[in-house]
Amino acid sequence: MSTMTIHPEGWKPAKGYANGIVAEGRVLFVGGQIGWTADQVFESHDFIGQMSQALRNIADVVRAAGGDVTDITRLTWYVTDKKEYVARQKEIGAAYREVMGYHFPAMTMVVVTALVEDEAQVEIEATAVLSDA
Repeated sequence: MSTMTIHPEGWKPAKGYANGIVAEGRVLFVGGQIGWTADQVFESHDFIGQMSQALRNIADVVRAAGGDVTDITRLTWYVTDKKEYVARQKEIGAAYREVMGYHFPAMTMVVVTALVEDEAQVEIEATAVLSDA
């Protein structure tokens, strides 16, 4: 599957995300993933740990469908603490790259008052476009 990042001429560079992605293939919609394991256990009560686990969960779903993280075209993040997210950008970037490498799809960040699972601090949903083969 090939993708093309879209960046309008004259816009400042996007940092850590793409403004747009063009892709062709089978579309996979990954439901919101939170920071618990496959056994639905929170091993971390820290934002970075939960974020990393949520991204690993997304990667697992994408791989189960025959793709890889580079096939992810969009991430929507729901976070419960904007101040923590902003304050920990360096750690977030490092943890993100451990799972996603230097692949930066289109992203949206939404601050919410709570998530359905009381222990969850972040929920991330994804869209991936997989090759037709």
